[in-house]
Amino acid sequence: MKKFKKFYIETTSICNLACSFCPPTHRQAQFIGIDDFVKILDDIKPHTDYIYFHVKGEPLLHPKIDQLLDISHEKGFKVNITTNGTLIRKNATKLLGKPALRQMNFSLHSFDGHEGSKDREGYITSVLSFVREATAISDLLVSFRLWNLTKDNETNLERSRNRATLELIEKEFGLDYRIEEKVQPGTGIKLADRIYLNQDHEFDWPDLKAKEDDGRGFCHALRNQAGILVDGTVIPCCLDGEGVINLGNVHETPFSEIVEGERANRLYDGFSRRVAVEELCRKCGYRQRFGGET
Repeated sequence: MKKFKKFYIETTSICNLACSFCPPTHRQAQFIGIDDFVKILDDIKPHTDYIYFHVKGEPLLHPKIDQLLDISHEKGFKVNITTNGTLIRKNATKLLGKPALRQMNFSLHSFDGHEGSKDREGYITSVLSFVREATAISDLLVSFRLWNLTKDNETNLERSRNRATLELIEKEFGLDYRIEEKVQPGTGIKLADRIYLNQDHEFDWPDLKAKEDDGRGFCHALRNQAGILVDGTVIPCCLDGEGVINLGNVHETPFSEIVEGERANRLYDGFSRRVAVEELCRKCGYRQRFGGET
């Protein structure tokens, strides 16, 4: 039976931002229902212990996110949440002290990625305030993400737009150095106990309209990760945000059967031979960056 280190459950397809780096979904706007969530957790229990509230959409928009966390704990799962952080103040009481919550990933590049963003200091301050309180009362892990570096990494653009954000973080943690001087693209640094910051280049989401490569390389799709969209569609990785590689639907077929189905096994076996058999995989910018990984 396949086991996954990362299992993505999309709790909503709706987002409160429109970031330039994140293509809008063309799928139906939807929140996962409590009954469906319970069914999915029971279905995937043999396959993973860790679930990620993430694919598309902003998980903190879900009106019952506290219940989702409580149910996850009851079922024996640890939860990682990836959020833009803009709603953290409104949802703090729904998150604080939840035993299921293992890690919070804050995509701080969302501020500059969204054209209408205002009050950077207020945004960063509210995130830092939550982190301060949450880490004081729990073992929560925190990752701040700034994935907006330019490709050449030589211009001043990314430095200037990130400096104000990094300055607030440096002040919060009493750092005596500039973060840019310590962190390299694709790596992270430890700011405090259980608190990290990661910087990287912006990557292109896979798109069927993109140029196709030679299809050589490797990916961990269906090897250490899988996902389920809000409508129940099973996907091989967190980057198939439109469900192009539709492996089946958990509302119609048990997950264990879906991941052992013909299409799933063809994808898995292909990457075992270092070959991308799916068209979307051959047009995946992320795989092209890390396609040689073994």
